[in-house]
Amino acid sequence: MPDLDALTGRAASALAYLPWWAESLIVVVVCCAVVMPLHGVAYRSMKRAVAGKSLFWRSLVSRTHGPSRLGLIVVAISLALTTVHLSWEVRVALNQILLVAFVTLTGWCCATALHIATVIYLRRFKLDAEDNLLARKHFTQMRILERAAVTLVGLITVSVALMTFEPVRQYGVSLLASAGAAGLILGLAMQPVLSNLVAGIQIAITQPIRIEDAVIVENEWGWVEEITSTYVVVRLWDWRRLVLPLTYFIQKPFQNWTRDGASLIGSVFLYVDHRAPVARMREKLSEIAAATPLWDGKVVNLQVSDAKENTIEVRMLVSARNAPQAWDLRCVIREAMITWLQAEHPEALPRHRTEWVGAEEPALRRADGHRIAA
Repeated sequence: MPDLDALTGRAASALAYLPWWAESLIVVVVCCAVVMPLHGVAYRSMKRAVAGKSLFWRSLVSRTHGPSRLGLIVVAISLALTTVHLSWEVRVALNQILLVAFVTLTGWCCATALHIATVIYLRRFKLDAEDNLLARKHFTQMRILERAAVTLVGLITVSVALMTFEPVRQYGVSLLASAGAAGLILGLAMQPVLSNLVAGIQIAITQPIRIEDAVIVENEWGWVEEITSTYVVVRLWDWRRLVLPLTYFIQKPFQNWTRDGASLIGSVFLYVDHRAPVARMREKLSEIAAATPLWDGKVVNLQVSDAKENTIEVRMLVSARNAPQAWDLRCVIREAMITWLQAEHPEALPRHRTEWVGAEEPALRRADGHRIAA
């Protein structure tokens, strides 16, 4: 059997007569042809090895199939280029490209691992539960922290990739010193972006809003649909989307209906005549609330909250499990109460009273003789 070194030497001698680009292309093709089957074998072995492990390791092996294959090809090409007859400048450039590609693939794998860990952690919580306060809390924290961590991984990856260049490594101190003024100008120009990033960290820690919180912002009512690293998307009741910067929720007041819990108390106002049977209306409110599944069985109350010259104001309070059910319950209470008043107590509906003075009644006059209108 011929010696492996002899075969390698003869192959290198045969490739020496080709142009450097053709020689490099052949090396790349050979590396891919050799590495891909080897990676397939190694990948299947890794899948069998982690079959009994946790979901994180199984998902990590599955999701890094492509990056690990590319990384192995990069390593193989980098080793094989040592046998190619290249000029010093071309060899340095190719090695630099391969090193940057390997660093980028490593950062990609780290970001993938962060995403898998976040998804697995959030699988324990359900946003569609009736009382989803804890779930919304963890979803908000993990999503914002994941984006911050991925941003940090990206910055580190770019930094390491840049530090592989000799000029940056040799003159790094002087470059940082000369870039001080430029960095200050860039920081001032990026002040809105940086302030939103800081606001995102504040929201993740203090949590004035969470995913699927019911809020009122800019006189609009809706739910927090998405919290990114720079803005918040609020899904309005009519399916419109209101996009606001993160700093809005730090610097301006807004209403959060589900800050401490999903349950809400809804109010219904009716304006009825002074002859309205308030006691009977209170009993009817309890009957209507008990008959609908929207009521959570906690709060039901009716009070006369105001009295004016023509009507009295009746306020009805009912509680529901969440904001959408509270809105629907208010509509059901309002409609059922009005229908019942129309059918059973029409005298309770608002009306205006006017008294006409007949012709036979003596006209009232002032001392100066002018008639006084009745």
